[in-house]
Amino acid sequence: MAMLWKFMRVAKFSKTALSPKVKVRGIPTHSRYFSSKSVPSDFAANTPCSNTVELLGKAYPQDDYSNVTEKILSKVGKNLHNTKHHPLWLIKEQVKDHFYKQYIGRRGTPLFSVYDGLSPVVTVQQNFDSLLIPQNHASRRKEDNYYLNRDHMLRAHTSAHQWDLIHSGLDAFLAVGDVYRRDTIDNTHYPVFHQMEGVRLFSCHELFSSIKDGEGLQLFEQGHRTAHKQECHTMEAVRLVEFNLKQVLTKLMTHIFGDGLQVRWVDCYFPFTHPSFEMEINFQGEWMEVLGCGVMEQQLVNSAGAQDKIGWAFGLGLERLAMILYDIPDIRLFWSEDERFLKQFIVPHIWQKIEFQPLSRYPPLINDISFWLPSETYSKNDFYDLARTIGGDLIEKVVLVDEFTHPKTGCAQICNFCRLMRTKKVSHCYRIIYRHPERTLTKDEVHRIHQAIEESAVRELGVEGRF
Repeated sequence: MAMLWKFMRVAKFSKTALSPKVKVRGIPTHSRYFSSKSVPSDFAANTPCSNTVELLGKAYPQDDYSNVTEKILSKVGKNLHNTKHHPLWLIKEQVKDHFYKQYIGRRGTPLFSVYDGLSPVVTVQQNFDSLLIPQNHASRRKEDNYYLNRDHMLRAHTSAHQWDLIHSGLDAFLAVGDVYRRDTIDNTHYPVFHQMEGVRLFSCHELFSSIKDGEGLQLFEQGHRTAHKQECHTMEAVRLVEFNLKQVLTKLMTHIFGDGLQVRWVDCYFPFTHPSFEMEINFQGEWMEVLGCGVMEQQLVNSAGAQDKIGWAFGLGLERLAMILYDIPDIRLFWSEDERFLKQFIVPHIWQKIEFQPLSRYPPLINDISFWLPSETYSKNDFYDLARTIGGDLIEKVVLVDEFTHPKTGCAQICNFCRLMRTKKVSHCYRIIYRHPERTLTKDEVHRIHQAIEESAVRELGVEGRF
């Protein structure tokens, strides 16, 4: 599963058009797929007739960056993390309850404030620039994000709210919400998932007050950046912030998964923290990554108006924790309305142990699709997004099973197999596994969906079918 911040860590991280009108909270809609008599009405579309998309009461003009589909925008406003007794709500409430009770402010009130209703529509500046993510960083690509236009997007992480919340004067908070990324299709990846961001800032007095003879210690210095600290931080300050961060997160995971939990820390890189770590836990004999964290980049903290403070930040995925804790096998189940799934999480208190009973495993139907790639730039995420839009949650997994370069391409003559001189012609074959988590699919309905995917791939992505 794509974890918070891992999106930014990977060195290598579309042509899909935006729905002209998106039905969100009663706003009318037209599908982005053109009508075709060979495509069933459930998957076909009307011709686009608007240059704006309306979302959460606001209109956003479309441009060459717009790539959000109606399927994705239909998820906006669902707020599974705020739906009582939903498994994601349970995880959120458990984390919130732990922080409320474990960390008390000077006035006897919870130290950490919680924000779980922030709009998922953010600016590119909020999502990237405020977090010091370089302009040429791969995480900004259209292939990996859902853009409303060049200036606005669906947040790719809850870190998009860090700067604003710090700028408002907060120094200890949790931010929770739905996030959106174009990604692969399997049982642990979904284009919409939920994250929690945690931030804690310290003044010099707060950090060193409990240290014997700590009056002379300082947060900042003019030094050099190393693998262990930023150039502006003293080693004493970094060590205490790092210790506090790891202690807080170890207590949290132990509280959720139980005493005796084994934890280890892996050094990594994020643009907005240094040093940075991934936390792994040993659960039922297997090491699993659960979150990313680190000492916040001082440039970010300073720009938000907290120049006299140093801090840490972490981010975790609610689905990731829920799938581990409850042994939920398929991320699509979080969007299920099946009572057999939902009723298992109706418990009298949030800490009650739940032994999840899997739903019946329905048989899969498997179809392959092969096509020659267009000569212009092509992204696998373009095809994954198209398949999701048409097949929805009936698709369990899509995997690239073969990549073939025609041996006659690259020759010095133009032929049917080589449209452009000396241009390699590449074919992809994807295996699509259809399996509904709640019922048995029929061959006929899968055939209709698969045919719609084939025809839309040719029309929308410019591929040449081999079917």
